[in-house]
Amino acid sequence: MLIHPFEPVYDRDCTALVLGTMPSPVSRERGFYYGHPRNRFWPVLAAVFNEAFPDSTEDKKRFVLNHHIALWDVLASCEIEGASDSKIKNPRCNDFSALLCRSKIRRVYTTGQKAYMLYTKFCSGKTGILAKPLPSTSPANCRTGFEELLEQYAVLRDDFEQAAAFT
Repeated sequence: MLIHPFEPVYDRDCTALVLGTMPSPVSRERGFYYGHPRNRFWPVLAAVFNEAFPDSTEDKKRFVLNHHIALWDVLASCEIEGASDSKIKNPRCNDFSALLCRSKIRRVYTTGQKAYMLYTKFCSGKTGILAKPLPSTSPANCRTGFEELLEQYAVLRDDFEQAAAFT
């Protein structure tokens, strides 16, 4: 059984939550979310927000928090072979109640269909927030090109700008 190794990244100003399933072996080895060098998550966010690529873990945390984005994963634990979401067995979901109480999160996005399915099946009834699925940024997702990822992930920028307009 693999126990999720990272704490959620959030603060009280976060308005959006981005959820994957479980960190990949490379991400676990590197100690942070979306750590595989070919994962397109960080390059996509940098391009969407027209900012420099965040290199270090601290830069990545600062980047998402500056844009009021919280990061976590749907699963607290599971059995999994490698990094393939299709190999997930015996999933146990995270409890999002404390995170939601300590932030302004009103929107949830998932990075991929498996995270969406797990969140919808096990979590949305408890959180009261429906998720919007975004395409996976994993190098295994060859179907979705970088430009399409930019189009889809632009919703994070739009949400950030909309929230900023109301403060």
